[in-house]
Amino acid sequence: MTNRIAVLSDVHGVLPALEAVLAEPEVRSAERIVLTGDLAAGPQPSRVLDMLTGLGDRALWVGGNADRELVEFRRGLRATLPDPIAPWAAEQLDEEHVSLLAALPRSLELSVDGLGRVLFCHATPRDDEEVVLVDSGLERWAEVFHGLDGDVRTVVCGHTHMPFVRLAHGRLVVNPGSVGMPYGRTGAHWALLGPGVELRRTLFDVESARAQVVADSTYPGVAEWADYFLAARASDAEALEAFGPGDGRAERR
Repeated sequence: MTNRIAVLSDVHGVLPALEAVLAEPEVRSAERIVLTGDLAAGPQPSRVLDMLTGLGDRALWVGGNADRELVEFRRGLRATLPDPIAPWAAEQLDEEHVSLLAALPRSLELSVDGLGRVLFCHATPRDDEEVVLVDSGLERWAEVFHGLDGDVRTVVCGHTHMPFVRLAHGRLVVNPGSVGMPYGRTGAHWALLGPGVELRRTLFDVESARAQVVADSTYPGVAEWADYFLAARASDAEALEAFGPGDGRAERR
């Protein structure tokens, strides 16, 4: 039984945001840190992976779709990637980083004080890029929970970069939001589990972080990338509108 878990998702290669979260007292004292995917696809991929591996056995990793895509690109299994920064990020990784990402599980389970069996995944328990949102219908949740052991009463997922907690078919669903690419409001978003659930946001100096990223990264469009994502210029309403069709809601109307 684990008492306190800090959940970090969707770091997307943003070192200053990750540093700010790891400096939080509750993260430093957490028994475990669970990383729920999409860790490296961004402007500082190698430095972020090096910092995360430095956490040692206290960190438990889950792979996301962007992590898988970086590996596929580097290993010649695909010629293109949907995220413009991802091909550049893939080329920054050394073979040790690629092997690390290739070996990541798609989900893991822990027994957490107050929450029981908790399943951690990136997008949904069955797929690393399916879309579920805070306003997804119960039919959609039934689909993505199909085949999940009934003893799992809490599911923690990321992928859509917007934090929420909701009930769906008696299960508690937690999305910690994104550390490095937040939608809706600035700051690095994460969650604290055990015995309850706390959605947390770590504020940091966005302009200073942007300058650090621009100075450190050789990605050609890094200034525009950092300005857009660190300043959270995509609102939650815009993100929900963009992601909404992905959960199949239009077909159910």
